[in-house]
Amino acid sequence: MTFAGISTIYPIKTSAQGAASGGTNMEGTFLKFYVEEKQRHDGQLLWEWLLEKANAMGLRGGSAFRAIGGFGRHHALHESRFFEHAGETGIEVEFITNDEEAKPFLDLVRREGIRAFYSRIPAEFGVINPDAEDPSCIEANC
Repeated sequence: MTFAGISTIYPIKTSAQGAASGGTNMEGTFLKFYVEEKQRHDGQLLWEWLLEKANAMGLRGGSAFRAIGGFGRHHALHESRFFEHAGETGIEVEFITNDEEAKPFLDLVRREGIRAFYSRIPAEFGVINPDAEDPSCIEANC
């Protein structure tokens, strides 16, 4: 997986301090969903559904990652290395966004009746040595 495009995402709230130190600092929301690999909604894998709906709603980017192991509220350890547990590992679907985008997206998930664990964390993020074409650099007047 490449992160090459991440510098063009999320011009939310920039900090002049970030620009002075060779980059831009932005503030927003780190929104994560933890779903089961085989979990479905409307006949589609839930992690795919989340990415597609977020994209359609205008969130500026998202990624899904497969866990190699983990446990949840029932404390059953799931690892991808055991054949009998294939498809039982978790998928983490994450978005770095802002509150104005996160709230309607969370409302959609609720309206759809999807049961999923999520976390919503204030985040600071940025681009180190942005070029003039980065939206974050344009807003910070680099």
